[in-house]
Amino acid sequence: MGKLGAGITLLVVGAVLTFALTVDIPGIGKDTLGIILMVGGAVAIGLWLMTENQHRRGHTVVAGDPLIEDRATVVDDGVAPARRRRRSR
Repeated sequence: MGKLGAGITLLVVGAVLTFALTVDIPGIGKDTLGIILMVGGAVAIGLWLMTENQHRRGHTVVAGDPLIEDRATVVDDGVAPARRRRRSR
């Protein structure tokens, strides 16, 4: 959430500098600075979206993977496994 918040903050501060302020700052072009901050905020939000999309993807297990087959024994005898019941206290 921190990176998303930083991107939104940059975007808002840049928009305020570009569109809302009418004060002249000597030595600094407020419109240029605002546009740079808005672009930086948009890039930060885009990077956050890309990394979140990668974290949400599921992992696919391919049949025949030796690592998986070493750890699990699959028995297919056509009988469903018994369910465990919770003990009541």
